[in-house]
Parts: sequence; structure tokens; C-alpha cells
Amino acid sequence: QVQLVESGGGSVQPGGSLRLSCDTSRVTYSRPCLAWFRQAAGEKREGVAGFDSDALGSYVDSVKGRFTISKDAAKNILYLQMNDLKPEDTAMYFCAAGRFCEGGIQFVPEMAFGFWGQGTQVTVSS
Repeated sequence: QVQLVESGGGSVQPGGSLRLSCDTSRVTYSRPCLAWFRQAAGEKREGVAGFDSDALGSYVDSVKGRFTISKDAAKNILYLQMNDLKPEDTAMYFCAAGRFCEGGIQFVPEMAFGFWGQGTQVTVSS
């Protein structure tokens, strides 16, 4: 089973920044759906940012204007730049890949993503 590998998590103060990276080199789909999810303790996992199969980016409302998803096609790396972090952003962050999806990340079901990383913890606290 293809596994994705995330890195870049850590602990920051409110207002700080982090950049998460995900190695997607083992994803061989021609038009993959790529996304970042997060799961806070005791909460349901939610998609926060993603590229659909037409490479259109989307964000959940709570991170719009603060988070930016990008990818380096040459290096097969998916990034999530997170700025102005808030305590409510504290969660385990996962990258995910699927064969195909359309539309905003908030509308794509988790079952569309067959491959996941192990997660990287982001903690925002003063």
C-alpha cells in the first residue's frame, strides 16, 4: 500500500507559521486528488485544503487567507504553508491522495482518498 510521508509539524505560538511537506512520489495517478486533513483530539477528521483532479485549490472556511496549499511537481512534494496559526489549528495533520475528485475539499468524502500519511502534529499554544 502506498504511504505518504509528512514532515514539518511542531509547536508554535499563536500568530506563528509552519510549513508542512508531504512526499507524494509514490502516487502514480495521472490526475490525483491531493489534500491535507487534520484531526484534533476528540474531533472528526476534516479536510482543510486540497487540489482536485483539475488542480484547482480549495480551502475550508476556517483556514482561508491563512493557509496555502502548493505542490512542487518536479520534487513530488505537496506543501501546506500555515500562517497566523491559532490555538484551534492544533491537530494531527495528514496528507492524502486519491485517484480522482472534483470540487472543493469540504465536499470530497474521505473515501475518495485511498492513501494517507502517518500524520504530523501541529500544536499552537502560548
